[in-house]
Amino acid sequence: MKKICVTGGAGMIGSCLTKELSKLGYKVIVIDNLWRGKIKNISSIENFNKDEQFFNFDLSNIENEKKVIEQLKDCDILVHLADIVAGIDYVFNNEYDIFRINNNINSNTFEWATKAGVGKIIYAGTACSFPKDMQNGLDAVLKESDLFPAEPESGYGWSKLMGSLELTYLSKKHDFEFTTLMLHNVYGVNSDLDPEKMQVIPSLINRLMELKNGEKLVVWGSGQQGRAFIYVADIVNAFVKAIKAEEKLPPIIQIGPDYCTSIKELAETIIEISGKSVEIDFDLTKPEGDRGRYADYSLAQSVLGWEPKHLLKEGLALTYKWIKKEKNEI
Repeated sequence: MKKICVTGGAGMIGSCLTKELSKLGYKVIVIDNLWRGKIKNISSIENFNKDEQFFNFDLSNIENEKKVIEQLKDCDILVHLADIVAGIDYVFNNEYDIFRINNNINSNTFEWATKAGVGKIIYAGTACSFPKDMQNGLDAVLKESDLFPAEPESGYGWSKLMGSLELTYLSKKHDFEFTTLMLHNVYGVNSDLDPEKMQVIPSLINRLMELKNGEKLVVWGSGQQGRAFIYVADIVNAFVKAIKAEEKLPPIIQIGPDYCTSIKELAETIIEISGKSVEIDFDLTKPEGDRGRYADYSLAQSVLGWEPKHLLKEGLALTYKWIKKEKNEI
């Protein structure tokens, strides 16, 4: 059975992926500096010993080269999820730091993986890397061919796109397989609940749980902006399929649903799930980001046999239940 390294493996996607891979019998090691990840996310995974399989390394620090290569040298596959990202306010107020650190993380990790002889790299990209003018509404559909000419809206989107480009160029120098799974808006269990770093779904749920009937849920922007939300289990399924793929994969594969949900509809659905009687207050002074986009996932369907399984309301209910449990335990 193959050995797999998951960077960012204590975060939302990484911990869920580590759990699934361990269940499938893979030997998994996790590298995470715990900027967003949590040890508790991986501490109870069956067939995973955190004391032997987890390594707290900062991949942006060149001084960790030897230690990381030592762990990668007998790995068959690297799943590279580690990056700096958070909610929209954090992303747009820290663009330079995000761009610089993410580029350092990617350059170091890819170079060290090739030095260690890793044969396959699967990189987590983002739909934020698509041109901003193409993310202009609820009916804006994206295809892999739309990625260039490039003009992402944020430093985060640029940094992730640079990672995809670097991986492409590096593969011409070294002999390894690679692909970028271009992810849309992932949500679900094990998401980051830090108020400074929370993204829209956990943020709305967290705020709603603190409200009493008759109070107002503050939603950033007009509510007319939208996102293509995808539940974390569906993302894990895509990575597993990419890991198992025996044929050479395309350099870019988009992973997301074929519809866009407005933030207004999102908030209304979460309120319905909560059973509370609250109104929505749209704060027009807050940033909205891209107006909206969704995925044409036909390439993922044809080369991976992948399609999303969880409807939005189902995934939101699971996430709401998990956050409620977390808040009660804190």
